[in-house]
Amino acid sequence: MAIEILVSSIAATLTTAAFVPQALHIIRHKETRAISLHMYVAFATGVAFWLLFGVLIGNLPIIISNAITLGLALAIIGMKLNYG
Repeated sequence: MAIEILVSSIAATLTTAAFVPQALHIIRHKETRAISLHMYVAFATGVAFWLLFGVLIGNLPIIISNAITLGLALAIIGMKLNYG
């Protein structure tokens, strides 16, 4: 395995996993007052570009992790709008 793939796999796993507790907390408590909508919109936009970058360079760990992270970020945005 190339070192670039190993490093990107570790980074992708850790940064993606970091959003799971936030999403689960919102799902359980339906509480989003402390969540910044603007921050999550900006973050989701950045993640979408990272996903595009991963596709352009053909790096599967970047593609998979950013697809999952984008899904989590969009879910959090949706819950923020719904539970506001």
